[in-house]
Amino acid sequence: MTMRLRATTIWVVTVGVMCLTGCGSTKPAASRKTIAIITPSNDNPFFKAEAETAAKRAAELGYETSVNSHDDDANKQDQLIDVAIANKAAAIILDNAGADASVAAARKAKEAGIPVFLIDREINANGVAASQIVSNNYQGATLGAQEFLRLMGEKGNYIELVGRESDTNAAIRTRGYHDVLDKYDGLKQIGRQSANWSQSEAYQKIETMIQGNRNIQGVIAGNDTMALGAAAALKNAGLDKVIVIGLDGSPDAIASIKSGAMKATVLQPAAKIARMAVDQAHKFLTTGSTGVPEKQSIDCELVTPANADQYRVFDRK
Repeated sequence: MTMRLRATTIWVVTVGVMCLTGCGSTKPAASRKTIAIITPSNDNPFFKAEAETAAKRAAELGYETSVNSHDDDANKQDQLIDVAIANKAAAIILDNAGADASVAAARKAKEAGIPVFLIDREINANGVAASQIVSNNYQGATLGAQEFLRLMGEKGNYIELVGRESDTNAAIRTRGYHDVLDKYDGLKQIGRQSANWSQSEAYQKIETMIQGNRNIQGVIAGNDTMALGAAAALKNAGLDKVIVIGLDGSPDAIASIKSGAMKATVLQPAAKIARMAVDQAHKFLTTGSTGVPEKQSIDCELVTPANADQYRVFDRK
């Protein structure tokens, strides 16, 4: 082989390799970065909607995604954060496993240079997460309580089902409910139980409570899955006239409202919040700042038989 031919061959091979590694790629740089999305169990349609919406938006912006569930287990969440750090994720979208238990994990990610964008649940620390975007749970709870009050005619016996005790949102929602309902002497709370956001647990709790007292006019639940469990238990006991409302705005709850089983819910804009988190992550990664305050609160919307057709999966149509 002549020196000229050998040099030409080397040049062609070199350019070919360069094109394979650079020239031939039409994807933006962001598409080669990964956003880790970590939520509670996707068995709950709310958390499933969060994860799917965030993953879809990230893909639209050119990112790869990893989607995992911590199942409200802080230790499992820590492990998933460690995996995200080891895999050099560009950012983490997190619906966390506890306001206190999640602070250390979020801080560890930040110290590793990975910004964390919290959705749905806040942590009890400022300056650790890049963003904390949550529904205005207090405002949503007062909306639901006002509708419950109207439907109850400001009087009657009711049961409250509350969410997981370690979840900040559970406490905020019950406070919103009682700030409205406790002003009315005609309303009497005859039972209060935590059903841990679970439909099956709510069914069991209501089934047990009404065995001792069937004189009940209403159930107000901290989320829709518990409300659906309560409605099913009441129907099975022949008490399907009892007023049941929830909070979340899940597709199943909206279908239940349309059928007349549940009377109302309050939509948490989970899909909107998930999109916002990914958009803010993208802006942070491309500019170094989200351009907005760390803590952001998004108002909820009341859903009744009159407007149920205007909503889809945790979002307005």
